[in-house]
Amino acid sequence: MIRAVEATQAVSAPVLAAYRYCETVTGQQARNFAYGIRLLPTPERRAMSALYAFSRRVDDIGDGELPAAVKVERLEDTRALLGRVQAGAVQEDDTDPVAVALAHAAGVFPIPLGGLDELIDGVQMDVRGATYETWDDLKVYCRCVAGAIGRLSLGIFGTEPGARGVERAPEYADTLGLALQLTNILRDVREDAEGGRTYLPADDLAKFGCSAGFAGPTPPEGSDFAGLVHFEVRRARALFAEGYRLLPMLDRRSGACVAAMAGIYRRLLDRIERDPEAVLRGRVSLPGREKAYVAVRGLSGFDTRHVSRHTLRGRA
Repeated sequence: MIRAVEATQAVSAPVLAAYRYCETVTGQQARNFAYGIRLLPTPERRAMSALYAFSRRVDDIGDGELPAAVKVERLEDTRALLGRVQAGAVQEDDTDPVAVALAHAAGVFPIPLGGLDELIDGVQMDVRGATYETWDDLKVYCRCVAGAIGRLSLGIFGTEPGARGVERAPEYADTLGLALQLTNILRDVREDAEGGRTYLPADDLAKFGCSAGFAGPTPPEGSDFAGLVHFEVRRARALFAEGYRLLPMLDRRSGACVAAMAGIYRRLLDRIERDPEAVLRGRVSLPGREKAYVAVRGLSGFDTRHVSRHTLRGRA
């Protein structure tokens, strides 16, 4: 996969309006995602906003208050809409701006839209109340809801011609998605428990005496909650280290986007590691100024250069 040539043709008024709608959704709802995509050139930024808006719609169905049967029906309706996009059957005057924007983006960039089918599959796992016995089980879910987004995004970013090891770029994008999702799971452990969901593997919970769950602001009595969190943090860090190998394969602004988004989550992971019980007391987040710093750092290319040096050192 090589870097897509930036689109130079004029965008029609209906398509431009559809993209603006998606960018509004992204700006209002993507707390961390938006910091990265602001660094992209206009065509890529619009395409990523369309991808986010469609993904947000799927997530909102899964997270809503509707009965499970209705959620399943709406997810299948969304899958049918995706089928229309894939078939090239969405016209510019379609009444659904997300479909219009996504269809246009898929015509400009080689986006593997099947990844959105995987996202729908993952959200259906949520609707069914799936639980996960092992990390291998949880990885299946994470690949659907996050790894697939990494691979979809790579379709928009493309890769730099001549980049070394580029055949593994989709694998690294997928792994970075897993790292982000595991960080999300740690951050939201209390919120998810209140919603009746448990994502951390049952065997990990048992190992650290946390099988009773996280219904309150304190760990289960007699548990090693800090040990559980530190164990999962180490797993996430290993995933980040592997996924960061993608950065030198991207152009400067795409690399900056990925480094910014991943950097925000890595800093969240640092905060969680320092104070594991914070995730039981409320939502751990970064202040806006710190997110902006991470974005500037990404644009500077520092993380990409760091990964490149370590990769070359490993080959020496």
